[in-house]
Amino acid sequence: MDMSEIAKKFGLSESKQLIRKASELRRLADIQFNSSIIGVGEICKAIICLEIAASRMEIIFDRQTAIKLSGMSEKAYSRSFNSMQNGIGVKNKLDVRELAIQFGCIRLIPFVLKGLSLYKDRFLTSLPSSRRASTDFTRPVFTAVAFYLCAKRHKLKADKIKLIELAGSSESEFSTVSTSMKDLCFDVFGTTKEKKDPKEVKGNRELLNALPEKRRFEDGGYSSDDGEEPSAYKKRKQMDTRAYDEWKSAVLQSNNTGKAKAPAKRSRQSGLNFVKKVPETRVEAT
Repeated sequence: MDMSEIAKKFGLSESKQLIRKASELRRLADIQFNSSIIGVGEICKAIICLEIAASRMEIIFDRQTAIKLSGMSEKAYSRSFNSMQNGIGVKNKLDVRELAIQFGCIRLIPFVLKGLSLYKDRFLTSLPSSRRASTDFTRPVFTAVAFYLCAKRHKLKADKIKLIELAGSSESEFSTVSTSMKDLCFDVFGTTKEKKDPKEVKGNRELLNALPEKRRFEDGGYSSDDGEEPSAYKKRKQMDTRAYDEWKSAVLQSNNTGKAKAPAKRSRQSGLNFVKKVPETRVEAT
């Protein structure tokens, strides 16, 4: 189906620039991205390209109509949209101030900006110097996650699904970045219920490609002065041994107490004489 005909169904046929941009994205998708892998047909591909173009040109786009015309569920459409957007290398631009205005959370702006700056510094510190230059923090998912976590910490409402859509991300990527931010910057993004023991916090494989505790300190890993803690099996064994010793001691003490209170052994009784005595009778002489 021609792109102009699809745009007409959304009432956007008069925007020639939008149609031209969507057509360019469609050709780019045909070259760089095999949409059949994720089960996206030609019509759905054209609709998604039209939406991507509309979002980049800040033109209002009716996603519900797009979902209906694509013949897909809302979740499947969002997944396909994110996959295609990432596949053709198109990135959304998210501004913290615009998000704050859109969600009615103006007072979150300084907290989000501070959190992003702190996360960037701590993340880079945990990496080897050779990898710091290639780290990309311009992806909109970082801004979306930071905004969501700050809203959650300050008990404000922020639609997670909407933020994922605005960032052009996926639920798994959003969750991965969220975990990394809470681990490295719990003082800014975490909540009391989610607080973890620092010894249990591990690096994120998707973001760091290696666990921090497995890297040498000079390569950007973490160091600790604490000795190795016994394993859970050893702790359990020690607890069982201690409980057995306490039980054994109590049994022995109980036995000793019982022996001390026992009555002395009775001595042998003297023999008893049960012979009946016959009274003596006198016989008088006649």
